[in-house]
Amino acid sequence: METVKRKLLTVREAASLVDGLFEYRVRKICMCGQLDHFKSGNRVLITDENLMKAVFGSEKSIISDRMESH
Repeated sequence: METVKRKLLTVREAASLVDGLFEYRVRKICMCGQLDHFKSGNRVLITDENLMKAVFGSEKSIISDRMESH
């Protein structure tokens, strides 16, 4: 069985990956249940797949391409 490693994003990282999306809005969509996330201490962590699903309605994999280019 192969283990799949998922990229976890902080609120700041998630907001920086989508033009026009601010940290405040990422936190709000997490709090209202539109974006699946979990907390580690006070830090909110989001998978890249969940972010794309919440923002664009699908699991686009453009984040991995953007993350590698930075």
